[in-house]
Amino acid sequence: MVILPIEMIVSNPTVRGGRPIIVGTRVRVQDVAAAHVFEGMSADELAAGFALTVGQVYAALAYYYAHKADFAEQWKADDLLADQMHEELSAKGRIYP
Repeated sequence: MVILPIEMIVSNPTVRGGRPIIVGTRVRVQDVAAAHVFEGMSADELAAGFALTVGQVYAALAYYYAHKADFAEQWKADDLLADQMHEELSAKGRIYP
């Protein structure tokens, strides 16, 4: 038996901060996964919303589910960074209510 990999997800340190993206696009796996997990978007909705094929969407979701803990950790770090930036900008009077 020969195992055939699906090579639709890549990571390049010079593209999108090295985060995994879908080959031939600049769409990050984490963006597709977040829309699916947090917004409940279906594969067809994701494909239309991100201008991807359904196959690309499923490749991104498969990658997400294979690395779910890594994505959870990254989302948590992103949330902390966003909170820090918000506090800093608020302290400088650069965020308005």
